Amino acid sequence: MKKKYNFSLLFLFIICTAFGQNITGKIIDSNTGEIISYANIGINEKENSISNEEGYFTLSENGIDDKTSLTISCIGYVVQKITVEDLKKMQNIVKLAPSIFELNEVSVSNKKLSPYDIMANVKANFKTNYPSSSKPKKDLIFFRESNNFKPKILDVEIDKSTGFSKEALKAANAQMASFTSKLKTNPPKHFIDFICNKYSHVTKKDGKNLYISKMEVMKATKLKDANNAVALDDLEKSTTDIVLKHLDSTKYYRVKSGLFGSRDTITLRKDYNQKKSKSAKNQLTAAKSKLDVFTYSNSISNTSKYDFIHAPENYEYKYEGASFSDQEELIYELSFKPKKSKAKYKGTLYISESDFAVIRADYKLEEGKKLNSLNLKLLLGVKSSENISNGTVIYKKNTIDNGYILHYAAQESGRYFYLNRPLKFIELTSGEKDIFDLDLKVEGNSFEKQEYLNINHSESNELAIENIKEKDFNYLQIKKYDPKIWKDYSAIEPTAEMKQFKSED
Repeated sequence: MKKKYNFSLLFLFIICTAFGQNITGKIIDSNTGEIISYANIGINEKENSISNEEGYFTLSENGIDDKTSLTISCIGYVVQKITVEDLKKMQNIVKLAPSIFELNEVSVSNKKLSPYDIMANVKANFKTNYPSSSKPKKDLIFFRESNNFKPKILDVEIDKSTGFSKEALKAANAQMASFTSKLKTNPPKHFIDFICNKYSHVTKKDGKNLYISKMEVMKATKLKDANNAVALDDLEKSTTDIVLKHLDSTKYYRVKSGLFGSRDTITLRKDYNQKKSKSAKNQLTAAKSKLDVFTYSNSISNTSKYDFIHAPENYEYKYEGASFSDQEELIYELSFKPKKSKAKYKGTLYISESDFAVIRADYKLEEGKKLNSLNLKLLLGVKSSENISNGTVIYKKNTIDNGYILHYAAQESGRYFYLNRPLKFIELTSGEKDIFDLDLKVEGNSFEKQEYLNINHSESNELAIENIKEKDFNYLQIKKYDPKIWKDYSAIEPTAEMKQFKSED
């Protein structure tokens, strides 16, 4: 009886666990079997999710059952409407049928349109399709950011010291060598996720428009090696922390770097560092700023970045065909590439036939092109250039106002950098004396990817927004990705790289 009882418990546990897990699906092309990235998944016509770059998506546990309706759509494919029960019967694999058809010419009202005619209509209708809205609104947003740093050269050495004994100098350099070796063999990465309600509206103050925004972060996670640096500033800080371990913990020091003079005072004294940490910028302010910068950068109203929309004279366009949207509207597909030297990108635009709105743009930096190059190698020991800039933006019709709003955006950037900077540590005494000099030389590449998903866009009101009391939050530090954390939300399914990453102690 005891064995049967234990087996029954085990069986019951397995059943409960199976029903308690998030449902993960995959979207592929029914003809080729290829994955379909960035397909929209409408959930009960209330919320939206999206397939990741590997074609996977996850449904939250919150309010989901077998009768939940799913509307799966992607430009170029026939819309498929199923239930969660159907998805399970399909072994969680959704096969979308292509709907693309070839047209040698596009005609509207018996008038033939060239790719350049289409782009002219895009510009003519731009303000109508992407208007500034003053309506109070609430957006449920999921945001993800990943960073990694791959050093090619990483040399840190104390070459002059008056404050170190020979033994201390040897120990410090040995610790530096161990630190840099670890960074080379195990390049650092970090991932952050957060989901929030973003409230905003435009009001009047002194006769001028005033933009008001509030943010509530419901959940936020950070997956990062605690002992590894990602940004160059973090690298310099890690180097400084190692040095401080070999200095007098009761004294104060100042670091001078290059031609720019003194930086912050540093010390290991707890009373000083606790006081300093209280004035640090809170996480909510940083997250709001990150989100605002991202949405501005990825708004196709950004004429500098999206010059392939706003400056068509600099690009060549080619008509690639047409398909239907999830609203059964005809969509033009135009490829583009640089025509003039000032043009930087190549890619594809998907444009609505009915109102000439760009509803999707895929772009990639043309081979050999670079952005934001800086070469002060001889003067300041610094050189950098952005050699990767890829992305996708998807727009959907605004359900509470006119025009379109940003539904999804993915942005990848990569930068080459070179840094050869001397650091001088000075003990703060009445006669400020040098302790030692340190040489920091770094060459490598850094990579960043950010994703934004507007899960739900709805109306709000000014009074409700004004009454919201913003609260700071803390990231939940995790050692590996755990899907249970996001079981109540429509989070973007992580890639295999994020799932396999584990933080080292």
